[in-house]
Amino acid sequence: MDLSAKSEYALLALLELSPHYASGEPLQIRQIASQQNIPDRYLEQLLATLRRAGLVKSLRGARGGYLLARDPWKITLYDVVSCIEGFEAQTDPAQGSATPEALVIQEVWGEVRQAAEDVLQKCTLQDLVEKRNAQQQHDIMYYI
Repeated sequence: MDLSAKSEYALLALLELSPHYASGEPLQIRQIASQQNIPDRYLEQLLATLRRAGLVKSLRGARGGYLLARDPWKITLYDVVSCIEGFEAQTDPAQGSATPEALVIQEVWGEVRQAAEDVLQKCTLQDLVEKRNAQQQHDIMYYI
């Protein structure tokens, strides 16, 4: 199971916005895009999707841009990934038409999906910020 490029870009954009949450300072698309190497047009579409989901808000004007709509510790990775990927309710096949082998495989795959969902719901944007900061600190110490 891999993280899609769309979800990764969305998470990178939100990570870029996180340090600015407390000050309420919005970032413009071109700032986020250049910092995270995300194509401007693609980022614009992702931020529009995140805005519709209530994860970011936009401010108009010369000093406008995007900022987080909620505290970073209140935004889970599940919120972001489900917004971008559009998780759909999984439907079970008709029990009578599926083979026992297929049912067993679907049951295990359901457990895998549930475990992934549990991890995404436990991890917040703030957790990612703290891990990034720790990694940056580690990299600085490595070069000294």
